[in-house]
Amino acid sequence: QVQLTESGGGLVQAGGSLRLSCAASGLTFSNYAMGWFRQAPGKERGLVATITWSGGRTYYADSVKGRFTISRDNAKNTVYLQMNSLNSEDTAVYYCAATRSLLLVTNDRAYDAWGQGTQVTVSS
Repeated sequence: QVQLTESGGGLVQAGGSLRLSCAASGLTFSNYAMGWFRQAPGKERGLVATITWSGGRTYYADSVKGRFTISRDNAKNTVYLQMNSLNSEDTAVYYCAATRSLLLVTNDRAYDAWGQGTQVTVSS
């Protein structure tokens, strides 16, 4: 079955950077659009960024535009989220997700495989 495993979360000071990774198995990775989502305490899960199967198109939530970069390496079955200029509002559990699509997918309900999440905490 499809398995997604996130890593790279942790505690970082405001203004710092982190790089999240999500390793995928049990699927033909290049057939899947990938997304990063996050959920802060007391808030609903929300979209952070998505990327098409080839990496040719990306989409970012307004709150992270210019600070975060999503990328993928299909040879390694891995999607990344480079996060720069972090602030306290970025504190959340970050999840990667996969959906079998050649299109850019921004609706979380369209994703049918999810990782277990990785905690990102930004201290001010």
